[in-house]
Amino acid sequence: MALLGSMLKNGIRLSNVVRLRKFNALRQQRKVFRKLIRKAQFTKFGATYQFDELLRATEFGTDREFYQKYKQYVPIHDYNKMFDGWWKQALAGEKNIAWPGLVKYFALSSGTSEAATKYIPVTKAMSKAIQRTSIRQILTLGKYQNLPSTLYEKGCLMLGGSTDLSAREGHFEGDLSGITASKIPLWFERFYKPGRDIAQERDWAHKLDEITEQAAGWDIGYVVGVPAWIQLLMEKIIARYNVKTIHDIWPNLMVFCHGGVSFEPYRQGFEKLLAHPITYIETYLASEGFIAYQTHPDAEGMQLVLNNGLFFEFVPFNEQNFSADGELVEKPETLMIDEVEEGKEYALLLSTCSGAWRYLIGDTVRFVNKSRAEIVITGRTKHFLSLCGEHLSVDNMNKAIETVSDELGISIREFTVAGVTHDTLFAHHWYIGTNDTVDANELRDRIDAKLKELNDDYAVERRHALKDISVTVLPTQTFYDWMASKGKMGGQNKFPRVLKKGMITEWIEFLKNAKN
Repeated sequence: MALLGSMLKNGIRLSNVVRLRKFNALRQQRKVFRKLIRKAQFTKFGATYQFDELLRATEFGTDREFYQKYKQYVPIHDYNKMFDGWWKQALAGEKNIAWPGLVKYFALSSGTSEAATKYIPVTKAMSKAIQRTSIRQILTLGKYQNLPSTLYEKGCLMLGGSTDLSAREGHFEGDLSGITASKIPLWFERFYKPGRDIAQERDWAHKLDEITEQAAGWDIGYVVGVPAWIQLLMEKIIARYNVKTIHDIWPNLMVFCHGGVSFEPYRQGFEKLLAHPITYIETYLASEGFIAYQTHPDAEGMQLVLNNGLFFEFVPFNEQNFSADGELVEKPETLMIDEVEEGKEYALLLSTCSGAWRYLIGDTVRFVNKSRAEIVITGRTKHFLSLCGEHLSVDNMNKAIETVSDELGISIREFTVAGVTHDTLFAHHWYIGTNDTVDANELRDRIDAKLKELNDDYAVERRHALKDISVTVLPTQTFYDWMASKGKMGGQNKFPRVLKKGMITEWIEFLKNAKN
């Protein structure tokens, strides 16, 4: 087995050497665009929006002609426009709608701000693309000099949705993590945990219990999942076996591959569960595709996947392109990968091998290294607070929570913020999830002070229209109970960082009932 680990590690290092060639983001994206358009030109969508003309532009036009025509021919789609116009037909079993053939899988996603279930097509081409990107990410482990060859012989625990997908009128539907886990290649099964039987479990609480009971018999080297659920699982395992850290059960745990939310607010509490440091690798896997991942130890952010079934466009996230409620204006400015600037925020548009076209995914990103196409996720187009021009982003919130929790020596597992009225002006109400003892007033003052440092607009509005900040401290379990009440336990589900509109009323009502 030691020989196998050495062979794998040496093979991974060799692969990384072979992959070290000049990085040309625009060339990669042009090539992906051509493949997508060529593949989809005979679909209903392709026929409607002149994909044959777009294909000619990619082959015979100037470097930028194809993109100018793409913007001219194809409108931007949000989910409702894409689903009502196209994906609904694919869901009903029609072929060749927005991607060739019959779509057999749909990922269910409600995001964190909307109650209605979304149906995101997952084509065979997309499943293969996700697998390819996952393998590429594994190959990047060869760049981490601190990881021994024995790591490549250890188990990989992937905590996600059920692989027991629901069959509906000619297709299957479920959580994307469940769909991808159901398609794990045979060569990986010997490493995969919790194994096919437990992975099929639909009851999230029961699944965690089953994993906990089996955990002592596994030799885990990697864990993969959303930070909140991985932390909750590790706490259950530690309590079940009455040990001090997770390394007492899994001494060879070396890597945590995380995504879905910023890890920083969880870091302090997470690391209390470890006996020694481990390597953290960030990923950006959405229901619409595997968008980016961290490619090397010193990366400032995650590198966009520019050569595997995804074509990116970027909408500057500013008042010219978005309303105060985060709605896209009718004709926004859109850019290709070579036109973006470091330090600026952009909303993502995706065109994919699942039949999404100029699709507003709802996430906002900031480029931290343009030459490597490395980004960080800063929030959502509708997950920010700007009641009076404070322009408070989720990135600001995460950094404030991280700093304040470090200063106070507490672990803040969850939080959310609601914008409310204050007399004739405005206020923010924070709900902080922690099991540590903390004074709410001190917490409020420190968060407020840190946000003033991070965000000039916030500092200005705190002197004017944003008149009050309040904090309610809650047990972490309250947040999980809310998610359970919404049927959003586990998988890729996470608590919304910003409560808006009807969700505020629902949350307050939930808290009242919880007290009674």
